[in-house]
Amino acid sequence: MKEPQEPNEFEKASGEKAPNLGAEIIGLLKHNKKWWLVPILIVLALVGALVILGATGAAPFIYTLF
Repeated sequence: MKEPQEPNEFEKASGEKAPNLGAEIIGLLKHNKKWWLVPILIVLALVGALVILGATGAAPFIYTLF
């Protein structure tokens, strides 16, 4: 009979909870030292928020800003 082996690093990682999207992006920026991407991501998030809010009841208030 075989003795049970200790799980390797891959098996241990498979049992961990997956990080959310924000944590993944922050981890990517830290690991690759690409901090210059932060302003681009912020602007993209703001534009995305404007697009989403433009389709709601807040549209007349947003259009007056421009």
